[in-house]
Amino acid sequence: MVSKKLAEPSAESVARADRQRLAREEGVRAMEDVARDAASIRKNMERLRALRLAREAEQALLPPVESVAPPKKRAGRPSKSKIST
Repeated sequence: MVSKKLAEPSAESVARADRQRLAREEGVRAMEDVARDAASIRKNMERLRALRLAREAEQALLPPVESVAPPKKRAGRPSKSKIST
């Protein structure tokens, strides 16, 4: 005996198809979000790169500034940890 396919799908198959459809739609939305975020990150990186290059070009035009050595530390009091008794 050959089993016949029912004209109406079962409740389980309808639920499974619905879950798959929702998962596909959510996957598409997630991929769009990832693409949008990546585009905004690239745009921000380009902006920051332009600012950095402009700052470096401006600094290259300025005369070099001599660095000032930090002040020397003064000799402190000897440590009390080595007290002989």
